[in-house]
Amino acid sequence: MFNDIGGLELVTLVVLAVLVFGPEKLPKVIQDASRFIRKIREFSENAKQDIRSELGPDFKDFDFEDLNPKTFVRKQLLDNDDLGLKEITGSFDLRKEMADVADAVNGHESGSAASDPVAPVASANGSSGTPDLLKKREKPEQDDRPPFDADAT
Repeated sequence: MFNDIGGLELVTLVVLAVLVFGPEKLPKVIQDASRFIRKIREFSENAKQDIRSELGPDFKDFDFEDLNPKTFVRKQLLDNDDLGLKEITGSFDLRKEMADVADAVNGHESGSAASDPVAPVASANGSSGTPDLLKKREKPEQDDRPPFDADAT
């Protein structure tokens, strides 16, 4: 419940509690707060038991954590493998795929590209079929100038 409270925050809360309630009343306030928390927990456990008893014997294994959408999706999709999702997620390696994409963008040859039948084949001049995005383009020659349209400007 309080996993994200650090040491400095805890010391600050203790100092504030001593200043607000005083050293004489602080033990009584702590007892009252712990008694209140205990009653709230007892009330919620009783409510859960009442709901389970009202649902009947069909829902004796009902877990209230299943109502959390994240838990529900994980239980239905990942634990129940009717769709074969474990095989799909097991065969997909995101790091390898990202490394292949980074190699392709940087123009490096990856080990899987040589065995990949879909990979572009190098042409006679040594360049592959994909353009090198990091290579600086040469200036166009005089004949290769883009067309100029005086009416467009």
